[in-house]
Amino acid sequence: MKVVALVSGGKDSTYNMLKCVEAGHEIVALAHAHPPETSISDDKEEMDSYLFQTVGSSAVAAIAECMGNLPFYRKEIGGSAVTQALEYEKAIEGDETEDLFELLSEVKRNHPDVGGVSVGAIFSAYQANRVQHVCDRLGLEMLAYLWHREQVELLREMVANGVNAILIKVAAYKLGPADLGKSLEEMEPKLVELSQTYGIHACGEGGEFESFTLDCPLFKRRIVIDECRHVVHSQSEDAPVVYLRIAKLHTEPK
Repeated sequence: MKVVALVSGGKDSTYNMLKCVEAGHEIVALAHAHPPETSISDDKEEMDSYLFQTVGSSAVAAIAECMGNLPFYRKEIGGSAVTQALEYEKAIEGDETEDLFELLSEVKRNHPDVGGVSVGAIFSAYQANRVQHVCDRLGLEMLAYLWHREQVELLREMVANGVNAILIKVAAYKLGPADLGKSLEEMEPKLVELSQTYGIHACGEGGEFESFTLDCPLFKRRIVIDECRHVVHSQSEDAPVVYLRIAKLHTEPK
């Protein structure tokens, strides 16, 4: 089946693409919902979105380049979480779910043979229910191969299968600015320990951290970050929320 992949830039959406290909599907396009351009330029890349990862958004186009210049569709997030209910049963004007509907509608118009949507959801029923709702409206199948996977096992599997992603946001006890830019492989022991000791989600499903993928087996090229800086979103002694603003990057042959 031909598939469009929803990509945030993070490890989960990347790894789910790998699982789609393993299952015999073909990734033919990438789709990404991004914050307003003015927010990115003003170092306000982190949005209060319940549905989308926005940190690292300015760098996501490089993933399409690394995957052989696949068609890359973008849609600005204009809505918000109008309803925060777990279920999303009908279209609600102004809700960010409708931004996702418009994004995938554009993909469907340009690729009428697309039959599935790759999504990296693991435990967020809020996210999965909304993607499923949009897929149902468009006659698409949601492909979520990571759904309800045990997170320590999944983290180790990602590392073992060549997902080279770095932390670009931290927001949890015992995680801080010094962890930004470190790879999943470097962070695996610490994340597992924090999971076992404090109960944090090893894959960041509780919002503890977010990641950005630099390389994976699907990439024909790899991403190299040339320039980045720390942006403090909220200050706290125990769990500061800090992210990396990727200012400049390039891709190179593998």
